[in-house]
Parts: sequence; structure tokens; C-alpha cells
Amino acid sequence: MKDFAVIFRVSLLELVENGMSFDESLELSKLLEAEGVDIINSGVGWHEARIPTIATCVPRAAFSFTTAKLRKAMQNDSKLLFCATNRVNSIQVLEDLLQNNTADLVSMARPFLADPDIVNKAKYGKEDDINTCIACNQACLDHTFKLLPISCLVNPRAGHEQTLHLTPTSSKLQVAVLGGGVAGLSCAAALAERGHSVTLFEASDRLGGQFVLAANVPGKEEFAETLRYFKHRLNTLKVNIKLSTPITSATDLTSFDKLILATGVTPRQIELPILTNFDQENTTQHKLPRVRSYAQVLEPGAEPCGPCVAVIGAGGIGFDVSEFLISTHDGTNLEHFFQDWGVDPLISQRGGLLPNHTIPPPKRQVYLLQRKAGSFGATLGKTTGWIRRATLKNKKVTMLDSCTYTGIEPGALIIDRPDGTTRLPVTDIVLCAGQLTNDTLLQTLKDSGVDTFVIGGALEAKELDAKRAIDQGYRLAANIEHAKPGDVFNMPTGWKAKALDFLATTFASSKGDKKSTSSKKKKMAASS
Repeated sequence: MKDFAVIFRVSLLELVENGMSFDESLELSKLLEAEGVDIINSGVGWHEARIPTIATCVPRAAFSFTTAKLRKAMQNDSKLLFCATNRVNSIQVLEDLLQNNTADLVSMARPFLADPDIVNKAKYGKEDDINTCIACNQACLDHTFKLLPISCLVNPRAGHEQTLHLTPTSSKLQVAVLGGGVAGLSCAAALAERGHSVTLFEASDRLGGQFVLAANVPGKEEFAETLRYFKHRLNTLKVNIKLSTPITSATDLTSFDKLILATGVTPRQIELPILTNFDQENTTQHKLPRVRSYAQVLEPGAEPCGPCVAVIGAGGIGFDVSEFLISTHDGTNLEHFFQDWGVDPLISQRGGLLPNHTIPPPKRQVYLLQRKAGSFGATLGKTTGWIRRATLKNKKVTMLDSCTYTGIEPGALIIDRPDGTTRLPVTDIVLCAGQLTNDTLLQTLKDSGVDTFVIGGALEAKELDAKRAIDQGYRLAANIEHAKPGDVFNMPTGWKAKALDFLATTFASSKGDKKSTSSKKKKMAASS
């Protein structure tokens, strides 16, 4: 008589051609029960599968149907328990899976990085206090593959519990945080949790900054959960929030002990001259393309783009905007997700792939352009970049590199590439060519004579790094009493990542030296 449970993970949906059939998964589960297994844990996908299963673009509990199917097939003559997995980040979703007999148990992993107290908070009716996992993978799985310490974008303390503490303060400070993006929200909440008196100034009429725009991208709806959590924390901790309150004078800040600039970034602008040597007949048939920044396009309630759009800049924001433009539905629609990726919820074929799968057409024609030569999306997440590249490829987005943006004329953007000049017939142009630090208030803060700190995008605009912004805000709050003006506190990278970076740099240098030597030898041979 064993006094422990045996759990076995069975592939129920392999998402590869010629993968296991459902009947084989069912037969295997019966054999496992006969050998003493107590719980079947649902396995979904393989690393080789080209269908996302855990990223934020996957609707919540999208693959729980596999557990329900196996449970129903075995329930009449089985004492097994069945465990649902993949993209369950909400207590309400978990409860629904148990209540509707989809599963007997539910497996969660990343949500415990986001909030290790998730179960206790649910037990005592404090669901609003839960810091929700947004399935971004940026500080957990991406860090794993980069040999960085595992942590969490929305919870910087994850993985650093022994070194990063929000201890109650013994000297209460009056702190002003300028900027209500995620850097400011993180810092303000952490400061207030320690017992400091915090006033948060935000120039606009809402909190969230760039995260509001991100949450408007189909497949990134989960980002709104982070804003929900921070807003709830600020209210609970009684942070004084002043919306629509731009700071214009240093005298507004002299009553504070510390000032924190967290005003984020502004989109980088590109000049696109209006060309004059175009066919005059175009002026009667077409208007000049409308040129807007990504922020203007992703703003909730913004006027939609026309049927053909050029996106200038192919970093993370360029991919976001492209996905926003091609999507015909939001990212929470399970039926559309299965159709886009070719998943058969009936598992009628081996591997669970739809036979003769046809990808639905995009909402618009999109051109994604970049100045540099080479591949697209090089800076995207280690574990999610392939998904985003596949999404654009599947929706027939035209990607053009080595672009020089010559100008605009009625109905077109004119670009030059190594193979010649191209006229792109577009109705709209969206600028995603990077960001600039929004630090115009820095001198004003310094003029106040109060200790001043800068965090997030206001310090460094590179790649719109929410992970870095939230982490910097949290760590500054933990060290505010002893920090010197201008100090910046970042997540430690660890020796493994440093060693990997050293090896990569050394290899690249060695490779460059070999090329140089080879080139010299060829020149010498040619001259002789």
C-alpha cells in the first residue's frame, strides 16, 4: 500500500504531423492506471511543434479540452484523477475547470512566480490582491535560455527572495513619483508598502503609460492585468494619485524628501518629405498617406488605419503594430486562435492538427520595413520571437530590409533599396522607429534641490523594456533611504550569463580576426 501519489504526464495533443492519436493516449492512460498511476497530467505540444501553447497570445486554458476529452473517455471505469495544464493564470478560470468537470486538478507554474501567495489570497477572498502572470516569458523562460537568474517581469522579487526585501521603514519619507507608467507604478507601490508617504503625479488622465498601448494589441490583453493589480495596490496603500497634473516648476516639489522621474519615453519621429515629381493624376485619385506614430495608432479609440499600411521599424513595437493591423479579432477568442494556428479541438487526426488547414486572410495588407539589412525580429523574446515572426508570415506581411525612406506622394511611400526604388501603395504609415527618453523634467527636478532619481524609459529608452522598468522601480524603493542621487539599481545578471557573454564576445572577436587575416592573405596573393 503506497502512501504517495504517482503522477504521469501523457501527451494528449502533440501538435506535430504523425503525432500520437487520441486513441493511443487513451490506451496509454489505461495501461498506466493498471500499473499504479494515480493522476494523469495533460501534456500539450512538443518543442518541435510550431504552435504556441504557453505564450500570452494563447487564450486562457485553451488546451483544457484535451483533459476533458480524456476524463470523459475514462470516467466510467477509472479511478484516475485528471490534471489540466497550460495558460491557467486566474483563480476564476481554475475554479471553472473544476466546477464544470473539465478536470480534477489544475497545474500552475509561472503564476507562482508572479505571486507566490496566489492560493492563500484566493482562499481568503482576496483575488483582487493577486499579481497575475501575463505569460510574457521575459524574465522566466527567456532568462533560462540566456543563463540569467530566473525571475518575473511583474514580480521582481521572484528568484531574489533572499536578497531583495521591502522592509518596513524606520524613517518615513515624503516621496514624489513623476510618471504613471509601469516604472512609476512599481516604485510607488513598493515605497508605500514600506511605509513611505507617496504622491504619484501623472500628466495624462490615466495610469499605465505604454502598457495601455500594449494591452490593446490582440494577444496581449493580459497586460491589462498588471495595470489592474498596480491600481489596486496603490488604492489599498493609499498612494496620493494626481492625474492630469503635469509638473512645470521646481517649486511644486520642494516639500518632498525624494523625487523620482519615471516619465517614460516618447516615439521617435522620422521626417518623410512630400515628393513633387509624382504623377499629377494621383492627386485626384489618392490622398497623401496619413503618417502617425505607433502611440497614436494603438491608442484605445484611435481612428483605424486604411486597407494598406507601411510600418517603419521592425523592433518589438513594429511587430506589435503589425499584429494589431492584421488581426480580425481579439486574442481571447479561442475559436479564432485554433483556426489561425490549425488546431483541431476534436483531435480527429494524429497530432491534433487540422487537415487541409487554410489560414484566414489578414484584415489589411501590411509592409514591415527596416533600415538595416538582415533578419527581422532579432531582439524579440527568446521563447516567443518565433511565434511573432510566424504570425506575420502566416498573415502575408511583406518584410523589406535595407530601406531608405525617400518620401511620400499621393497614395504611396517611396523607398530605396539595394535593388532599386520601390513605390509602396499605402493609405497609412505608422512610425515605430524607436523611442526617446522623456527626461525634459530632469533639470527641473534637479533645480528643486531635492534628491532626484531616474528610472525606466526616462533613464533608458532602449527596446521599451518593461521588465527593466518595473525592476528598477522596485529596487530603488527598497534602497531609497541610503541611495545617492542618480543611483540606479538593476537586477543582477549572475556569473553564468556574464561567462556566456564573454565567450560570445571572444568568439565574435576571434571570427573577425580570422576574416581579417584571410582578407590580408588574399590581397597579398593577388598583388604577387
